[in-house]
Amino acid sequence: MSLDNMEEKMDYKDILYRVDGGVATITMNRPQYRNALSYRLLDEIDAGFREAGKDKQVRCVVLRGAGGNFSSGHDLGTPDALEYRKALGAEPGTIEAYDQFKEYNLDIHLRWRNFPKPTIAMVEGFCIYAGWMTAACCDVVFAASNAEFLPGFVEYMSIPWDIGIRRAKELCFESRFISAQEAADFGFVNRVLAPEDLERETYAYAHRVAENSPDALRFAKIQMNKAQDAQGFTNALEDSLGDYQAMMYLLGSEQMRVGGQRRLLTVDLAVKGRKKERYGQK
Repeated sequence: MSLDNMEEKMDYKDILYRVDGGVATITMNRPQYRNALSYRLLDEIDAGFREAGKDKQVRCVVLRGAGGNFSSGHDLGTPDALEYRKALGAEPGTIEAYDQFKEYNLDIHLRWRNFPKPTIAMVEGFCIYAGWMTAACCDVVFAASNAEFLPGFVEYMSIPWDIGIRRAKELCFESRFISAQEAADFGFVNRVLAPEDLERETYAYAHRVAENSPDALRFAKIQMNKAQDAQGFTNALEDSLGDYQAMMYLLGSEQMRVGGQRRLLTVDLAVKGRKKERYGQK
């Protein structure tokens, strides 16, 4: 399909896509759910990346969230998400269900990580679990100073690579939010900016990147991703997904959630920590 035909037929429901000069923007647009990542939203982000990849004018992509949040994490059962997932047709307990889980929780993120053009995550508000996964796929992360990040044991388990193994253990064991400045100190965020400066500075950087040679950008990214893969990055993430699925099999997805709510127990602990309701907090 040609890019022109694709643009005519594209009917996004959960993202906004636009191009300004050499910079494309993919905006996650489910503000009513703080941009919880449903399968449809993931599919549309993926389609946005494909569109940007085919457009020779685009040299850099900014990924952001609407409504003041990057993403509240996995969609754990909103009505439209359940309907979309059911329509995909994978029956529980089948190889199709495994393939679907792997596609939406690992493969799609590796595609974004290996997207042939530079990518920037512009983070404000919450960046929780699957939100972290999505930001981690990007090459550069800019964050508002009031953004809050929550890492944990997730399907795309880049966190030991993002912040180091000991820090990853500390945060996953405790389940706590970290500030944008902490995320920068730990090596996950590149720049922390005042909320009123975030958009301007992110796009100024993106347009400066777009001024560069697309060949130079492409080969620089290939080299740096290769360096990470030489350390075992992709193989480690492939292996970690098996551990995550073993956890789901042993515990069951419902036992991992707060009863009657679309919230993981580990996230609930972090929310209690924000409210100073955990042991030793005042």
